[in-house]
Amino acid sequence: MITQQQCQNATILIVDDQMTNILLLESILQNAGYMHVHSTQDPTQVVSLVKDVKPDLICLDIRMPQINGFQVMGQLKIIQKETYLPILVLTSEEDRETRLRALESGAKDFLHKPFDKIEVLMRIRILLEASLLHKTISEQKDSLEETVRLRTQELKETQLEVVHRLAQAAEHRDNETGSHIVRMSHYAVVIGRACNLSEEDCDTLFHATPMHDVGKLGIPDKILLKPGKLDADEWEIMQQHTVIGAQLLSNSHSPILQMAELIALTHHEKWDGSGYPNKLSGEDIPLVGRICAIADVFDALSSRRCYKEPWPLEKTLQEIRSLSGIHFDPRLIEMFEELLPVIIDIQRTHSDIDTPQFNLVESSYLA
Repeated sequence: MITQQQCQNATILIVDDQMTNILLLESILQNAGYMHVHSTQDPTQVVSLVKDVKPDLICLDIRMPQINGFQVMGQLKIIQKETYLPILVLTSEEDRETRLRALESGAKDFLHKPFDKIEVLMRIRILLEASLLHKTISEQKDSLEETVRLRTQELKETQLEVVHRLAQAAEHRDNETGSHIVRMSHYAVVIGRACNLSEEDCDTLFHATPMHDVGKLGIPDKILLKPGKLDADEWEIMQQHTVIGAQLLSNSHSPILQMAELIALTHHEKWDGSGYPNKLSGEDIPLVGRICAIADVFDALSSRRCYKEPWPLEKTLQEIRSLSGIHFDPRLIEMFEELLPVIIDIQRTHSDIDTPQFNLVESSYLA
């Protein structure tokens, strides 16, 4: 409910080329308690005044020199597309054509000259109530949308934190450092961008990649942590971490978890069809799986592990190149080599640390 005081605090703009009409309206309004009344005799100044004083109501004369009231309303339509600004037409004409044209141009009501004090106050009060109510609803809508946006962002950040902590748990079970999944995510995004993935898909890839080995949580310690070489039966069980990971991530409505499921299942498939678990080959392997395969192997070879020292860069690249067309998509390997300066910069920036902090904000390499 809009109160009388709210109406009296509203801003009114009077546009009339006759000063006597302006002075009369100003006197009526000010005597009735209206405190923010602006006026102009120059219709060419209306647009700039509207932007400046932000009126809640315009009292607009139709017949004016330079530009008439219809033209002014046409200008206001252009700048007031998203807002509600009622126009009270001031006119001494009562013909049907003028009234219809004014309504079509955006007028909400008419005030006839000579002015009647009671009619002036009643019509202005009715239009101001509508204007202020619309503004109140709009502000409430904006406030609600902002609240929803903040809550959605908080929920997303909470979900991502859970996802990344689970991913780190899987990595630590395998004696990996948490920095491995951080670097992998950045590598994957850089390659994904070169593949012309959308900004949204790159962001999803950044957050989905850490889940690639989450299935290792379902592998027995005696196999996962075995210091020596796995026998055939043990290796068969170890390969199931791809299937287990996909099952853990399945049936989600989240785009991140849906992509993570795909990555978990396919990041050990090989271009020549000799990978696992489904022996997919070529482009039958999803692109995100092919991307993560390169990121995973590169980081594994070039990083320190409890069982090995990091390979020198040239040796690592030689191995990667030798597997092009066998393990890896040849086109992606070409891109990877072109992106090598960025890849190396990522590796240096995210070197192994004891307690890595996975940045839940969008990767800087998305830029």
